[in-house]
Amino acid sequence: MIALDTNLLVYAHRAGSPMHEEAKDAILQAIRHKAGWGIATSCLAEFWAVVTHPVCQGGPSSPDQAQSFIQQLIEDGSGQLWESLMGFGARLLQRACDLNISGSRIFDLQIALMAHENGATEIWTHDQQFIRLPGLKVVHPFK
Repeated sequence: MIALDTNLLVYAHRAGSPMHEEAKDAILQAIRHKAGWGIATSCLAEFWAVVTHPVCQGGPSSPDQAQSFIQQLIEDGSGQLWESLMGFGARLLQRACDLNISGSRIFDLQIALMAHENGATEIWTHDQQFIRLPGLKVVHPFK
């Protein structure tokens, strides 16, 4: 199963993004993948923070536009929204210690762990520095 990272969602939503077409194509590939796909709920918060920010390049999206984009993507593409499972916080902290995670890389770990625990075997991202989590392959779909 494929997990989509926040940056693909942002690029696909923002028509003015230089990566807009590549992100849309990548998401369409994920939607067509036989094993299925999904988005960790922590990606929703990041997506929202970026696209509705008052100084967002090209102007902010309204809350209704941001919500509509995600809802349509999930409904039309038969995707899943993944939530954290019971005890997630303790596992996140333990993995952060085990992998020596520091700073903002904890957000990548949160996404990766939530996706992995919900059945994802790969995460598609444009982030060249995305955290490596055992059992979750990092794929850069624009290459």
